[in-house]
Amino acid sequence: MKCPFCAHPDTQVVETRIAEEGDFIRRRRQCASCEKRFTTYERPEVSFPLVVKKDGRRIEYERAKLMASMSLALRKRPVSTEQVDTAIERIEEKLLNLGHREIPSTRIGELVMRELKRLDKVAYVRFASVYRSFEDIDEFKTLVDEVRR
Repeated sequence: MKCPFCAHPDTQVVETRIAEEGDFIRRRRQCASCEKRFTTYERPEVSFPLVVKKDGRRIEYERAKLMASMSLALRKRPVSTEQVDTAIERIEEKLLNLGHREIPSTRIGELVMRELKRLDKVAYVRFASVYRSFEDIDEFKTLVDEVRR
């Protein structure tokens, strides 16, 4: 690893620690030339499938988009950020375990609905009403009746 201070190519790892959550490794390094210390982080690189939109476009998976749509449905609901993060991690784990190179956006929507149903029934109904594009009140009533059971 090249030193960020003097650009010398020789640095040594002085200390290695695994993060509390175990998601990454933190390394303290020291430059062999200028002797300054700096920190690097090592994270696994995972490759999510491309998302195939309804119109056929293929886009990169973006965690931020998933977080935004779930946050909108959960707005002003008693669900913690940790619970939302855990739900997103479960969705991402399922996406990776599928082993596909592409996945329809509708499949991701179904995964989101399943997680929202576990987290908060009101958020589930909010998301489903927009996601399924309800045309009339009867479709909405059917969904609410399903949630009540």
